[in-house]
Amino acid sequence: MINFLKRIFSGNKGPSLDEMMANGAVILDVRSKAEFAGGHLNNSINIPLDVLKNSTDQLDPSKPVITCCASGIRSASAKNILKSKGFEEVRNGGGWTSLKRFDN
Repeated sequence: MINFLKRIFSGNKGPSLDEMMANGAVILDVRSKAEFAGGHLNNSINIPLDVLKNSTDQLDPSKPVITCCASGIRSASAKNILKSKGFEEVRNGGGWTSLKRFDN
């Protein structure tokens, strides 16, 4: 019930990040290759934002995607790109360090 209320009041209408991860979500880190090399989640995929539009074929559109970057700005753009390419379940996870609980 608490998660449901958080989603309503935060404007998130879809499943929570925890629910998405339980459903096999991919964490997409859209920082540069150098930023990614400096630290990242072990289970994340790196496709820099500047090449994402032409690299969506590296992702499975049937899987949920959680985008992340350094602060959440580029990942918001990445979410919009993926949505425009037909990905249905995409959430902006914000800064990659906020997703460390999903690091395996």
